[in-house]
Amino acid sequence: MSLLSEREQRGCREILQALGRCELLSVADTVTNRMLRIDSEAEAMNAILSYSQSAEELLKRKKIHREILFQYLAKHSIVIPIHAEKYQLIQRIIDYWREDTAVKQATDVHASTSGNDAPEIDLAINHKGDYQAMGLQFCKWFYHLLNSQNPLLQDQSSEWGPQHFWEDAKLKFSYRTLQQQLEEYTGAVLVSLRLLALTKDEHLFLNPNLTSDGLKCIHSPHGLVIIAVAGTIHRDAVCLGVFEQIFGLIRCPNNENNWKMKLIHLKITGQGAMSSLQSNEASQPPIIKYESNELLQVFEENAVGVYD
Repeated sequence: MSLLSEREQRGCREILQALGRCELLSVADTVTNRMLRIDSEAEAMNAILSYSQSAEELLKRKKIHREILFQYLAKHSIVIPIHAEKYQLIQRIIDYWREDTAVKQATDVHASTSGNDAPEIDLAINHKGDYQAMGLQFCKWFYHLLNSQNPLLQDQSSEWGPQHFWEDAKLKFSYRTLQQQLEEYTGAVLVSLRLLALTKDEHLFLNPNLTSDGLKCIHSPHGLVIIAVAGTIHRDAVCLGVFEQIFGLIRCPNNENNWKMKLIHLKITGQGAMSSLQSNEASQPPIIKYESNELLQVFEENAVGVYD
Protein backbone atom coordinates (compact mmCIF):
# COMPACT_ATOMS: atom_id res chain seq x y z
CA MET A 1 0.00 0.00 0.00
CA SER A 2 1.41 3.39 -1.00
CA LEU A 3 2.16 6.01 1.66
CA LEU A 4 1.23 8.72 -0.84
CA SER A 5 -2.29 10.06 -0.99
CA GLU A 6 -4.36 9.49 -4.12
CA ARG A 7 -3.81 13.10 -5.19
CA GLU A 8 -0.06 12.85 -4.59
CA GLN A 9 0.13 9.64 -6.60
CA ARG A 10 -1.63 11.26 -9.56
CA GLY A 11 0.63 14.31 -9.42
CA CYS A 12 3.84 12.32 -9.00
CA ARG A 13 2.86 10.01 -11.85
CA GLU A 14 2.43 13.02 -14.13
CA ILE A 15 5.84 14.38 -13.13
CA LEU A 16 7.55 11.00 -13.52
CA GLN A 17 6.20 10.74 -17.05
CA ALA A 18 8.56 13.58 -17.96
CA LEU A 19 11.57 11.35 -17.20
CA GLY A 20 13.31 9.23 -19.79
CA ARG A 21 13.38 5.45 -19.46
CA CYS A 22 16.89 5.31 -17.99
CA GLU A 23 16.15 8.04 -15.43
CA LEU A 24 12.89 6.39 -14.42
CA LEU A 25 14.55 3.02 -13.89
CA SER A 26 17.34 4.70 -11.93
CA VAL A 27 14.84 6.39 -9.58
CA ALA A 28 13.05 3.05 -9.10
CA ASP A 29 16.32 1.33 -8.20
CA THR A 30 17.11 4.06 -5.66
CA VAL A 31 13.65 4.03 -4.07
CA THR A 32 13.56 0.21 -3.78
CA ASN A 33 17.26 -0.08 -2.88
CA ARG A 34 17.56 -2.49 -5.84
CA MET A 35 15.53 -5.08 -3.99
CA LEU A 36 13.15 -5.57 -6.92
CA ARG A 37 13.75 -6.66 -10.49
CA ILE A 38 12.24 -3.99 -12.70
CA ASP A 39 12.09 -4.49 -16.45
CA SER A 40 9.59 -1.95 -17.74
CA GLU A 41 8.66 1.68 -17.29
CA ALA A 42 5.25 0.70 -15.93
CA GLU A 43 6.88 -1.51 -13.28
CA ALA A 44 9.28 1.31 -12.41
CA MET A 45 6.44 3.81 -12.05
CA ASN A 46 4.43 1.51 -9.78
CA ALA A 47 7.46 0.67 -7.65
CA ILE A 48 8.36 4.34 -7.17
CA LEU A 49 4.82 5.28 -6.12
CA SER A 50 4.50 2.24 -3.84
CA TYR A 51 7.81 2.52 -1.97
CA SER A 52 8.39 6.28 -1.71
CA GLN A 53 8.06 7.42 1.89
CA SER A 54 6.53 10.77 0.95
CA ALA A 55 5.84 12.94 -2.07
CA GLU A 56 8.40 15.47 -0.87
CA GLU A 57 11.09 12.80 -0.58
CA LEU A 58 10.35 11.63 -4.12
CA LEU A 59 10.44 15.11 -5.64
CA LYS A 60 13.82 15.77 -4.02
CA ARG A 61 15.43 12.96 -6.04
CA LYS A 62 18.31 14.21 -8.20
CA LYS A 63 16.83 12.73 -11.37
CA ILE A 64 13.75 14.91 -10.95
CA HIS A 65 15.31 18.12 -12.12
CA ARG A 66 14.20 21.62 -11.22
CA GLU A 67 13.15 22.27 -14.83
CA ILE A 68 10.67 19.37 -14.71
CA LEU A 69 9.04 20.76 -11.57
CA PHE A 70 8.88 24.28 -13.02
CA GLN A 71 7.26 22.97 -16.22
CA TYR A 72 4.72 21.02 -14.17
CA LEU A 73 3.69 24.18 -12.31
CA ALA A 74 3.51 26.18 -15.54
CA LYS A 75 1.34 23.48 -17.13
CA HIS A 76 -1.13 23.90 -14.27
CA SER A 77 -1.09 27.72 -14.55
CA ILE A 78 0.78 28.23 -11.28
CA VAL A 79 3.07 31.28 -11.47
CA ILE A 80 6.32 31.27 -9.50
CA PRO A 81 9.56 33.29 -9.99
CA ILE A 82 11.62 31.73 -12.76
CA HIS A 83 14.72 31.48 -10.58
CA ALA A 84 12.96 29.91 -7.59
CA GLU A 85 15.01 27.21 -5.87
CA LYS A 86 14.07 23.56 -6.25
CA TYR A 87 12.85 23.33 -2.64
CA GLN A 88 10.49 26.26 -3.32
CA LEU A 89 9.08 24.51 -6.39
CA ILE A 90 8.56 21.33 -4.37
CA GLN A 91 6.78 23.24 -1.61
CA ARG A 92 4.48 24.94 -4.11
CA ILE A 93 3.63 21.62 -5.76
CA ILE A 94 2.84 20.00 -2.39
CA ASP A 95 0.68 23.00 -1.49
CA TYR A 96 -1.12 22.73 -4.84
CA TRP A 97 -1.98 19.09 -4.21
CA ARG A 98 -3.19 19.88 -0.69
CA GLU A 99 -5.35 22.69 -2.04
CA ASP A 100 -6.85 20.30 -4.58
CA THR A 101 -7.66 17.84 -1.80
CA ALA A 102 -9.17 20.57 0.39
CA VAL A 103 -11.34 21.82 -2.48
CA LYS A 104 -12.59 18.30 -3.17
CA GLN A 105 -13.41 17.77 0.51
CA ALA A 106 -15.23 21.11 0.67
CA THR A 107 -17.17 20.20 -2.47
CA ASP A 108 -18.14 16.86 -0.97
CA VAL A 109 -19.30 18.58 2.22
CA HIS A 110 -21.32 21.09 0.21
CA ALA A 111 -22.94 18.32 -1.83
CA SER A 112 -23.87 16.34 1.26
CA THR A 113 -25.38 19.39 3.01
CA SER A 114 -27.03 21.15 0.06
CA GLY A 115 -30.71 21.75 0.64
CA ASN A 116 -30.22 21.71 4.40
CA ASP A 117 -29.37 25.43 4.75
CA ALA A 118 -25.94 24.49 6.12
CA PRO A 119 -23.94 27.53 7.31
CA GLU A 120 -20.78 28.63 5.52
CA ILE A 121 -17.71 26.91 6.97
CA ASP A 122 -15.23 29.38 8.43
CA LEU A 123 -11.56 28.88 9.28
CA ALA A 124 -11.93 27.85 12.91
CA ILE A 125 -14.91 25.54 12.40
CA ASN A 126 -13.30 23.88 9.42
CA HIS A 127 -10.15 23.07 11.40
CA LYS A 128 -11.87 22.33 14.72
CA GLY A 129 -9.28 24.09 16.87
CA ASP A 130 -6.29 23.09 14.74
CA TYR A 131 -4.80 26.57 14.59
CA GLN A 132 -1.70 25.45 12.69
CA ALA A 133 -3.97 24.30 9.86
CA MET A 134 -5.89 27.56 10.14
CA GLY A 135 -2.64 29.49 9.83
CA LEU A 136 -1.69 27.50 6.75
CA GLN A 137 -5.02 28.23 5.08
CA PHE A 138 -4.82 31.93 5.96
CA CYS A 139 -1.26 32.32 4.62
CA LYS A 140 -2.12 30.63 1.34
CA TRP A 141 -5.02 33.04 0.91
CA PHE A 142 -3.12 36.15 2.02
CA TYR A 143 0.06 35.72 -0.03
CA HIS A 144 -1.77 34.60 -3.14
CA LEU A 145 -4.00 37.68 -2.89
CA LEU A 146 -1.13 40.09 -2.15
CA ASN A 147 1.19 38.67 -4.84
CA SER A 148 -1.61 38.76 -7.39
CA GLN A 149 -1.53 42.58 -7.19
CA ASN A 150 1.92 42.54 -8.85
CA PRO A 151 1.30 43.76 -12.43
CA LEU A 152 4.26 41.73 -13.69
CA LEU A 153 2.49 38.46 -12.85
CA GLN A 154 -0.57 39.18 -15.00
CA ASP A 155 -2.76 37.45 -12.42
CA GLN A 156 -4.32 40.45 -10.70
CA SER A 157 -7.23 40.10 -8.31
CA SER A 158 -9.69 42.85 -7.38
CA GLU A 159 -10.36 41.45 -3.91
CA TRP A 160 -7.55 43.30 -2.09
CA GLY A 161 -8.69 46.19 0.08
CA PRO A 162 -9.35 47.60 3.57
CA GLN A 163 -12.34 45.27 4.02
CA HIS A 164 -9.93 42.56 5.22
CA PHE A 165 -8.69 44.72 8.13
CA TRP A 166 -10.21 46.15 11.31
CA GLU A 167 -10.80 49.91 11.15
CA ASP A 168 -8.10 50.48 13.80
CA ALA A 169 -5.66 47.92 12.34
CA LYS A 170 -1.95 48.58 12.95
CA LEU A 171 1.07 47.81 10.78
CA LYS A 172 4.68 47.90 11.94
CA PHE A 173 6.98 47.56 8.97
CA SER A 174 10.74 47.40 9.49
CA TYR A 175 13.30 46.78 6.79
CA ARG A 176 17.06 46.67 6.82
CA THR A 177 19.39 47.01 3.88
CA LEU A 178 22.32 49.13 4.99
CA GLN A 179 20.36 50.90 7.73
CA GLN A 180 17.36 49.93 9.82
CA GLN A 181 14.12 51.69 8.85
CA LEU A 182 10.76 51.59 10.65
CA GLU A 183 7.34 52.62 9.38
CA GLU A 184 4.08 52.51 11.35
CA TYR A 185 0.54 52.84 10.03
CA THR A 186 -2.86 52.87 11.73
CA GLY A 187 -6.23 52.39 10.07
CA ALA A 188 -7.55 49.83 7.60
CA VAL A 189 -7.04 52.07 4.55
CA LEU A 190 -3.44 53.06 5.31
CA VAL A 191 -2.41 49.54 6.31
CA SER A 192 -4.02 48.09 3.20
CA LEU A 193 -2.38 50.65 0.89
CA ARG A 194 1.12 50.19 2.35
CA LEU A 195 1.01 46.42 1.97
CA LEU A 196 -0.45 46.80 -1.51
CA ALA A 197 2.45 49.05 -2.53
CA LEU A 198 4.93 46.23 -1.87
CA THR A 199 3.64 44.23 -4.81
CA LYS A 200 1.75 46.71 -6.99
CA ASP A 201 4.33 49.53 -6.96
CA GLU A 202 7.58 47.91 -5.83
CA HIS A 203 6.93 44.69 -7.81
CA LEU A 204 7.96 42.41 -4.94
CA PHE A 205 7.00 38.76 -4.66
CA LEU A 206 6.69 37.28 -1.14
CA ASN A 207 7.29 33.55 -1.05
CA PRO A 208 6.35 32.14 2.40
CA ASN A 209 7.81 28.94 3.82
CA LEU A 210 4.61 27.09 4.71
CA THR A 211 6.27 24.03 6.20
CA SER A 212 6.03 23.43 9.95
CA ASP A 213 9.43 25.13 10.40
CA GLY A 214 8.39 28.29 8.58
CA LEU A 215 4.89 28.71 10.01
CA LYS A 216 3.64 28.92 13.58
CA CYS A 217 0.12 29.68 14.76
CA ILE A 218 -1.20 30.06 18.31
CA HIS A 219 -4.46 31.09 19.97
CA SER A 220 -4.65 33.35 23.00
CA PRO A 221 -7.27 32.89 25.77
CA HIS A 222 -8.82 36.21 24.67
CA GLY A 223 -9.61 35.03 21.16
CA LEU A 224 -6.63 36.53 19.31
CA VAL A 225 -5.08 34.18 16.75
CA ILE A 226 -1.41 34.92 16.08
CA ILE A 227 0.24 33.63 12.91
CA ALA A 228 3.98 33.92 12.28
CA VAL A 229 5.52 33.04 8.94
CA ALA A 230 8.99 33.35 7.38
CA GLY A 231 9.93 33.43 3.72
CA THR A 232 12.00 34.91 0.93
CA ILE A 233 11.30 38.08 -1.01
CA HIS A 234 11.96 38.49 -4.75
CA ARG A 235 11.82 40.97 -7.59
CA ASP A 236 11.83 39.45 -11.06
CA ALA A 237 14.55 36.77 -11.01
CA VAL A 238 16.44 38.19 -8.01
CA CYS A 239 16.11 37.09 -4.39
CA LEU A 240 16.37 40.33 -2.41
CA GLY A 241 16.36 38.86 1.10
CA VAL A 242 14.15 37.25 3.71
CA PHE A 243 11.09 38.32 5.68
CA GLU A 244 9.21 37.54 8.86
CA GLN A 245 5.56 38.49 9.16
CA ILE A 246 3.29 38.18 12.18
CA PHE A 247 -0.48 38.60 12.00
CA GLY A 248 -3.00 39.11 14.79
CA LEU A 249 -6.50 38.01 13.74
CA ILE A 250 -9.80 38.62 15.54
CA ARG A 251 -13.31 37.56 14.58
CA CYS A 252 -15.68 40.25 13.36
CA PRO A 253 -19.22 39.56 14.66
CA ASN A 254 -20.68 42.14 12.26
CA ASN A 255 -19.19 40.37 9.25
CA GLU A 256 -20.61 36.85 9.49
CA ASN A 257 -18.08 36.14 12.27
CA ASN A 258 -15.22 36.06 9.75
CA TRP A 259 -11.64 36.82 10.74
CA LYS A 260 -10.04 40.19 10.08
CA MET A 261 -6.46 41.39 10.50
CA LYS A 262 -5.98 43.55 13.58
CA LEU A 263 -2.19 43.71 13.98
CA ILE A 264 0.61 43.08 11.48
CA HIS A 265 4.36 43.12 11.99
CA LEU A 266 6.50 42.80 8.86
CA LYS A 267 10.29 42.61 9.00
CA ILE A 268 12.40 42.45 5.83
CA THR A 269 16.16 41.87 5.86
CA GLY A 270 17.99 42.55 2.60
CA GLN A 271 20.81 40.36 1.33
CA GLY A 272 23.36 43.09 1.98
CA ALA A 273 22.35 43.38 5.64
CA MET A 274 22.60 39.67 6.43
CA SER A 275 25.34 38.40 8.71
CA SER A 276 27.68 35.69 7.43
CA LEU A 277 25.65 33.14 9.39
CA GLN A 278 22.41 34.36 7.85
CA SER A 279 23.99 34.28 4.41
CA ASN A 280 25.00 30.66 4.92
CA GLU A 281 21.46 29.88 6.06
CA ALA A 282 19.96 31.66 3.03
CA SER A 283 20.30 28.52 0.92
CA GLN A 284 17.72 26.90 3.21
CA PRO A 285 14.08 27.97 3.66
CA PRO A 286 13.77 30.70 6.35
CA ILE A 287 12.28 29.43 9.60
CA ILE A 288 10.31 30.87 12.52
CA LYS A 289 12.25 30.74 15.79
CA TYR A 290 9.65 32.35 18.07
CA GLU A 291 8.30 30.37 21.01
CA SER A 292 4.58 30.71 21.78
CA ASN A 293 5.15 33.03 24.73
CA GLU A 294 7.39 35.24 22.57
CA LEU A 295 4.66 35.60 19.96
CA LEU A 296 2.24 36.75 22.64
CA GLN A 297 4.80 39.25 23.93
CA VAL A 298 5.13 40.75 20.44
CA PHE A 299 1.61 42.13 20.79
CA GLU A 300 1.69 43.17 24.46
CA GLU A 301 2.50 46.78 23.59
CA ASN A 302 -0.62 46.87 21.42
CA ALA A 303 -2.84 45.16 23.97
CA VAL A 304 -5.02 48.20 24.62
CA GLY A 305 -8.06 47.94 22.41
CA VAL A 306 -7.21 44.53 20.96
CA TYR A 307 -9.75 42.60 22.96
CA ASP A 308 -12.50 45.25 23.10
